[in-house]
Amino acid sequence: MKVLVTGQLGYIGVEMVPALRAAGHEVVGLDTGLYNECDFTAPPDQVPNIDVDMRDITPEHLKGIDAVMHLAALSNDPLGDLDKQLTYDINLHGSIRLAEAAKKAGVKRFIFSSSCSLYGAGGDDFLDESAAFNPVTAYGESKIKVEQALQSLADDNFSPTYMRNATAYGVSRRLRADIVVNNLTGYALTTGKVLLQSDGTPWRPLVHIGDIIHAFIAVLQAPRDAIHNEAFNIGRTAENYQIRQVANIVAEVVPNCEVSFASGASADIRDYRVSFAKAETKLPGYKPKWTVKTGVEELYNAYKKAGLTKEQFVDAPTFYRLKTVRGLQARGIIDTKLRFKH
Repeated sequence: MKVLVTGQLGYIGVEMVPALRAAGHEVVGLDTGLYNECDFTAPPDQVPNIDVDMRDITPEHLKGIDAVMHLAALSNDPLGDLDKQLTYDINLHGSIRLAEAAKKAGVKRFIFSSSCSLYGAGGDDFLDESAAFNPVTAYGESKIKVEQALQSLADDNFSPTYMRNATAYGVSRRLRADIVVNNLTGYALTTGKVLLQSDGTPWRPLVHIGDIIHAFIAVLQAPRDAIHNEAFNIGRTAENYQIRQVANIVAEVVPNCEVSFASGASADIRDYRVSFAKAETKLPGYKPKWTVKTGVEELYNAYKKAGLTKEQFVDAPTFYRLKTVRGLQARGIIDTKLRFKH
């Protein structure tokens, strides 16, 4: 298939591209390159790129595409809070525009990178795909509204699928340090402290980007009836953790570090556990393999091999999406709407 990956130069996208190629697919990208100065260890693979902002996409851009894997978005809550209207402009309205253009262009499958964050403050139950939405951020709310818009577009010729990913972690050539497992492991190695920003009690489902990528490819290759207009929580039911449990795993893997709490650490309202039984039993070919323990070991070894320092990991903006965007704005490279000044 000819597959468009939006956000192919981002954290997950850079590793999605070679996996798709290894599975025999032709890959085209769509990415404005906000994070082109954020390489970790190596640059992304080069693929043809549709050189347009997602907010300006037209059906003509998508002629000949068989499937869209839509990863592009303002990728976390702090970045979303930079300007909440931007989250809606890009994550919501940009995604709907892309989907409508894809349908008009004859694209058959549209695989949307949604998020378990749409469950928000979830209580003590394990939440499956029928659970009520309770978002606590603009990011989570935007994911809900895109799913609802895609449902209205679904028909015999256009099959959307909603991939509600758990909180991601893992090594990538466009590393992110602003997600919990990557962050705790990097802090431990470079400072000797596993630094908790909350009181450590909230529950969070966690998933390695390798398992996310595997799930997307499973949907791409699944029979239409198995994935048409379906939502799947992506992760493993056994991989729900309290953040303090993650901190303890990091302390076990990284030598000579101790668990500590950041000044003012308090409870986090993002607190939920998720069931992944549907994907584990009903998504053909889906066999997740990573655990947080093996992911922390992978991160620690990669960080150590790269000679990562506190200056690189903690102080520099390279691996923090919000810091990177603010830096580009301060240098006059992008404007307040995150558009490049040509």
